[in-house]
Amino acid sequence: MRTPRVPDPRVCSIDAALKIIGEKWSLLIIREITFGQHRFDDIVFNTGGSRDILAARLRSLQETGLVRREPYEAKPERFEYHLTEAGEQLFTVMQSIRDWGDRYARTDPENIVSFYHDCGARLRPELICQDCGGPIDASNLHGDREVHRSDLPAS
Repeated sequence: MRTPRVPDPRVCSIDAALKIIGEKWSLLIIREITFGQHRFDDIVFNTGGSRDILAARLRSLQETGLVRREPYEAKPERFEYHLTEAGEQLFTVMQSIRDWGDRYARTDPENIVSFYHDCGARLRPELICQDCGGPIDASNLHGDREVHRSDLPAS
């Protein structure tokens, strides 16, 4: 008879990040703000999400410090949404997701958005080692420790 396994979730920054941005509408809101859509109605139009869900996600993104709300009209009071520094740092993550989607999730070329570097080359995100400049992928990557929740002192 097999002994049942007790869940022992790995302590991980990916898990912590996904608790903030891992919901579809949050990422689509960040996409739209990155593309220059700062007003709520434009974000709704371009994501196809419901107004109440998007309003809740925008509040959540504000609370976590990824988005800031700025007034653009006093009467009636209206706001635009902009990325904070933390939100702007998601650009490379979003471009990597977009690139992966272009390669593996899309079968039609319609509406694929390409970005170009100042040199004119199409943007293809790539992770590189900051020391040697070599490309990083799953085959040449290793961690220096494995930490599990059970290894941490009880709090």
